[in-house]
Amino acid sequence: MELLIRKLRAESRIPQRATEGATGFDLYACLDAPVLLARTPQMVPTGVAIEFPRGYDAQVRPRSGLSLKGVGVAFGTVDADYRGELFVTMWTFGAADSYELHDGDRIAQLVFAALAPVVVTEVAELSGTARGESGHGSTGR
Repeated sequence: MELLIRKLRAESRIPQRATEGATGFDLYACLDAPVLLARTPQMVPTGVAIEFPRGYDAQVRPRSGLSLKGVGVAFGTVDADYRGELFVTMWTFGAADSYELHDGDRIAQLVFAALAPVVVTEVAELSGTARGESGHGSTGR
């Protein structure tokens, strides 16, 4: 799979893996000035657009280091036909009332997966299982 990157601003940083064994590509904030995150979600620009082949899914995921600091990142899906700038939805939670982001900060990860070949078929009934329709915590304590 080839990932094509378009820098939308000269100061944008290309997503990259931090280590050889890393699953995700780090996404970086592309800011004209620091941004103060708070409890209300806001979209943070990355300054890049991407292109990847159909048959793949790109997922925006949180960074564990930021989560530990009380900074949330919304999981997001980037479709293969999207060509606009990547934005990361971020906010603070827990004891963190605010968090200051700076240009070039690593803010999220971009992870790719191959799509399963799924055929959707409408049926009148589904097969039975021991669990049945029990959900929302029914398998744990």
